[in-house]
Amino acid sequence: MAPYEGDEHPSSARVRAHRGIVGDRYFGTRFPRAAVTLIAAEQIEWLEREIAGDGLFPLPNSPFDPALARRNIVTSGIDVDTLLHTTFTLDAGHGPIQFRSLTAANPCGWMNDVFAPGAHRALRGRAGIRCEPLDDGEISVGPATVTDVRPVPTDQLRRRIW
Repeated sequence: MAPYEGDEHPSSARVRAHRGIVGDRYFGTRFPRAAVTLIAAEQIEWLEREIAGDGLFPLPNSPFDPALARRNIVTSGIDVDTLLHTTFTLDAGHGPIQFRSLTAANPCGWMNDVFAPGAHRALRGRAGIRCEPLDDGEISVGPATVTDVRPVPTDQLRRRIW
């Protein structure tokens, strides 16, 4: 797992409950339910295979850097998209942090610019999740575990998100 803030590749980051990742451009904004975003590196690897194909048209920015997806946390070995509409606990070695995911992190047209034409469309349903941290804590690059995955009650899914 690796936390990303902007164009940087920090080795660790502080998480604040209901506020997000300290130093992130969305930290403490009026959108706490989308304060932290996660994407699986495997989705970006899939995108590269899908877009670059068999190498007939090599892309100048290949291999694709998952940080370009503008997600705060890039995971490996975790199917992030299955965590949509759940609460889950993430422990990156500094203690558990509980998150609640109510919305998908939809791709935008900008992904066509940073990856390749067609990336926006290809990443629909694969671009990760938006979460609200429910605890303070720290995340860092390295092994992490996801535990206590529970569905969000249906009545919470119907609430207005914004």
